[in-house]
Amino acid sequence: MPKISRISAYQVDLPLHEGSYKWSGGKSVEVFDSTIVEVETDDGNVGYGEVCPLGPFYLPAYGAGVRAGLKELGPKLIGEDPLHLTQLNQRMDAALKGHPYVKSGIDIACWDLLGQVSGLPVCTLLGGRYGDDFVLYRAISQQSPEAMADNVAGYRAEGYRRFQLKVGGDPDTDIDRIHAVSDVLDRGEKLIADANTGWLMHEAARVVRGVRDVDVYIEQPCLTYDECVAVRNRTTHPFVMDESIDGLGILIRGHQEQTMDVVNIKISKFGGLTKAKQARDLCVSLGIAMTIEDSWGGDVTTAAIAHLAHSTPTEFLFTSTDFNSYVTVSTAEDAPQRTNGRMSASTKPGLGIKVRPEVLGPRVLECS
Repeated sequence: MPKISRISAYQVDLPLHEGSYKWSGGKSVEVFDSTIVEVETDDGNVGYGEVCPLGPFYLPAYGAGVRAGLKELGPKLIGEDPLHLTQLNQRMDAALKGHPYVKSGIDIACWDLLGQVSGLPVCTLLGGRYGDDFVLYRAISQQSPEAMADNVAGYRAEGYRRFQLKVGGDPDTDIDRIHAVSDVLDRGEKLIADANTGWLMHEAARVVRGVRDVDVYIEQPCLTYDECVAVRNRTTHPFVMDESIDGLGILIRGHQEQTMDVVNIKISKFGGLTKAKQARDLCVSLGIAMTIEDSWGGDVTTAAIAHLAHSTPTEFLFTSTDFNSYVTVSTAEDAPQRTNGRMSASTKPGLGIKVRPEVLGPRVLECS
């Protein structure tokens, strides 16, 4: 059986095509700090994963923290079998309490290895491919109502039909943003107003009342689970939960309490593909629609997202994302690409990508 012989990390900056990405509370990022994780085995195989937090102020995660965590965790995994993914995850959890985002890149890289060794795409290993492709959304960075509405036409020309509007600011402005974008939507297009925890309860209550005549999904209006439930109880809008859902326990609670109609499954928030798949499969069993994505990333993250999304039953996949189209740097060849607002997972073994060494640069961490 193969054994892990080395775990390495590379740091890559990912600038944005549009210059910056803005969301609630005045938060913004111009360049994303991504970590590419490389797992090598004693029989010469190499797998890759990626972890790219949305800055240090979105979730309890940050770029340098990925690498600090890998320095702590990596040596404890040398000699482990990378193909026994459940056991490997148990080993990671025993060696490092919490910090799921640190473990995510290692787990993804081991799925890449499993696919290469078995000769199967990760999509097949995660449950099998549904259809020829899957639907994507486009996030609309926070700007004036008029600018955000104007952006819809450009994104529509690229094939998008689902738009995630970044709100979570001044309630009056956010009401205007939602109305302005709604007014330019075509029949069949979907609008999600994503506050990213940015409203207080009284502000969220004003917004949902102010857009009660708009066909819009409300996503994670407030910081805590209980605050979001309070807003949920004030509105008939379809409700999406994201930041508060970070494990199976809170996911089950949300289902029992009818907290959400859609849930966002972010791979690194759960700790990798192994646990994201557990959450995905539970949602399918419970009848909950999902957005399959991650916090951010480039080609490697986009490949991992594509395999999990494409192996999700179509009726349960609300939408997914193509982060590599947002950034100016390509870290891998043969990564999935958007085609008319849709994307598909590779049919090659593993993730189906080939990293670009000249982009990754020198190792910033090595455990062997």
